[in-house]
Amino acid sequence: MKSDRPRQLSTAEERRETVLRTAIGAFAARGYWGTTTTEVAKAAGISQAYVYRLFPSKELLFTAVVEYCFVQVRAALERAAAEATGSSPEVVLDSMGEAYARLISDNDLMLIQLHAQAAAVSEPAVREAVRQGYARLVEYVRGASSGAEQQVQEFFARGMLCHLIVSMGAEGVDTPWARTLSAGIRHY
Repeated sequence: MKSDRPRQLSTAEERRETVLRTAIGAFAARGYWGTTTTEVAKAAGISQAYVYRLFPSKELLFTAVVEYCFVQVRAALERAAAEATGSSPEVVLDSMGEAYARLISDNDLMLIQLHAQAAAVSEPAVREAVRQGYARLVEYVRGASSGAEQQVQEFFARGMLCHLIVSMGAEGVDTPWARTLSAGIRHY
């Protein structure tokens, strides 16, 4: 018999969620290499030993943060696809793009993505987490939008351009090069 009550998290699950949320802010601020598990533990109000009990290595903690962020992106895209005002690939992709632009206005999520991409260059486990996260997103966007390969590629290329524009503050620079990069890109 299924209960109508929401499932209660165990103490360990609650602590794991707390550490993940705390780690997002820590890793967003200082990146994979600049963040210590001691800093995450202190911010979460727990011991470093307990962080290691939940996540046996900094690498596993960071990849869990990366995966958590990909889940947040996917959820935002799903809501946008469901709320799209039409079913054509263009309308669905525009709706998802708008949702993504709003989502990365939370700089922590965008910074985690940027730090993860940088760490993926030399950290195999991070590279695999980034690959798997994008693999799932690309397949979701392809299926939800029914977009052609080029449309899906352009969707992701535009998202990467958004990261670049936001990370360097180009939307606030009134020069020809900045206007060229920012043309048609909406930020929140």
